[in-house]
Amino acid sequence: MTEKRLDVTVLEALNHLISNHPQLLASVYEIVHDRLGLPKNELPYVLGHNRIPLIDIHQFDYDRELGVEMDIRTKYNYDGILARIYAENKGCLVHKWHQYIPLYDRYFGPYRGKKIRFLEIGVSKGGSLQMWRKYFGDEAIIYGIDLDPECAKLDGQAGQVRIGSQTDLQFLASVVDEMGGVDIVLDDGSHHMDHIPVTLKALFPKVSEGGLYLIEDLHTAYWETFGGSYRSPTNFFSTVIQDLIDDMHHWYHKDGQRRPEVSNFCPGVHIHDSLVVLEKQRVLRPSRSMIA
Repeated sequence: MTEKRLDVTVLEALNHLISNHPQLLASVYEIVHDRLGLPKNELPYVLGHNRIPLIDIHQFDYDRELGVEMDIRTKYNYDGILARIYAENKGCLVHKWHQYIPLYDRYFGPYRGKKIRFLEIGVSKGGSLQMWRKYFGDEAIIYGIDLDPECAKLDGQAGQVRIGSQTDLQFLASVVDEMGGVDIVLDDGSHHMDHIPVTLKALFPKVSEGGLYLIEDLHTAYWETFGGSYRSPTNFFSTVIQDLIDDMHHWYHKDGQRRPEVSNFCPGVHIHDSLVVLEKQRVLRPSRSMIA
C-alpha cells in the first residue's frame, strides 16, 4: 500500500462536516477521492484512521436495468405492495436501502388499515412520511420529527411534522402526548451513537404493548463519524444490543439488568442488515415442565 497522508486539521474538518451534515457524505467522499487524489482502495488507511466513513456507498446502487421495484422483488423474492408504493413515490424525495422494504412489510403488515399511531424520527425531504401514509392508510396517525426547521413546511401534507431534537426528552414527550400515544417508532434520525440510546430510553416505555420500535441505518455503528467503529465500546451493537441480550437472559445469570426500562418490556430483538426491530410486550418469568 502506498502511504498517503493528509493534514490532521483537514481530516478533522471533513469529519466535523459529515458529523453535522451526514447527507453530504457522498460529496465529501468524492472530494477526498477526486480532488485529493487518494485511490479508493487506500482511503480507509488515511493517517491510519477511519475518521471518515470511507465506504463507497455507490457500490450498493440497484440494478438500473431491472428498475427499483423489480430490483427489490427479485433480490428478496418479495411480492408485497410496499415495493410499488416506494418505487412509484413522486414529489418528495425518499431514500431507503432496498433490504428494508420487505422487512417493513413483514413487521408493519399487521398494522395496515388500522388507526395506528406512527412516529418517524427524521423527516428529511418528506418522502418517507408520504410513503407511510400510502401504506398505512388514511386512518393512521402519522407524525415526523426533525431538527431541521425547513421540514416544518411539510407539516400537514402526509402527516404532522414537529421540529425538535431526538435527544430533547421534553420535546419527545410532548409529541407523543399530542399523538395520544404511540404504537410504532421508527428511528431514522441522526444515526449517531450518542443519540440513538437516549431516544430509545425515552420513547420505548411510551410505545404501547404490542407495538414496535425500529432503528435503521445502523451501518453507522461502524463509522467513527457517527460515534461508532468496529467492535468499539460505542458501537450500538456492542453496547445497547448486547445489554438487551444479556438482560433478556437475566433469569439465568447473577449480573442483573443494564437497561430494564427497555428489556422488561422487550421479549424479542430482531437484527437485520442495518436494521434492528424491538418488540414491545410485557416480559413474563419463564416456566418449564416435564410431561410423560
